[in-house]
Amino acid sequence: MLLSLPNLLTMSRIVAIPLLVLLVLLRTPWGDMAACLVFIAAGITDYYDGKIARERGIISGFGVMLDPIADKLLVGASLMVLVGCDRLPDRALIAAIVIMLREILVSGLREYLAGLRVRMPVTKLAKWKTGFQMGALGVLLAGDSGASVIGLGFLPISMIGEAMLWVAAALTLITGWDYWVSGLRHAAADTDRHRNQP
Repeated sequence: MLLSLPNLLTMSRIVAIPLLVLLVLLRTPWGDMAACLVFIAAGITDYYDGKIARERGIISGFGVMLDPIADKLLVGASLMVLVGCDRLPDRALIAAIVIMLREILVSGLREYLAGLRVRMPVTKLAKWKTGFQMGALGVLLAGDSGASVIGLGFLPISMIGEAMLWVAAALTLITGWDYWVSGLRHAAADTDRHRNQP
């Protein structure tokens, strides 16, 4: 089960991270476009690993554990390399911080609730957040220089990516708040349960 196709697809996202970072660090138009393509390929594996696992009935504990970790590592590394290479303006740094903090918050809540045997299902709005976030990061990784490689240099690609990142940050705040309220409700119920035990 460890080396099932869905798990291999999930692991490929983690393996892609050093390549993506190195391509951005080249600071060339071709490197930027290649980083964008690596990111897109990694995003596609995120869709197919779960789809294949469900269709083939090969959902594993390892895959369930690793999938959100791979997603967060990919998003975190992408944001950090964009910030580190001055590819995000200062104002967009706020959106990046909001996204990173929400990822940490939700991870902590999921870990706590797993101890209570409570699952936090992914909402439709959270899926929209992920879509905007992945789209924004792909566009930002290509940037204006990468867009010029494919003849789209006339478009304000970086501004489009930044706008998408702000939409993702807004959705991040909304979904993060929903998860937080749900987590507090379960934590309060667990506290009451312990208090009422003899």
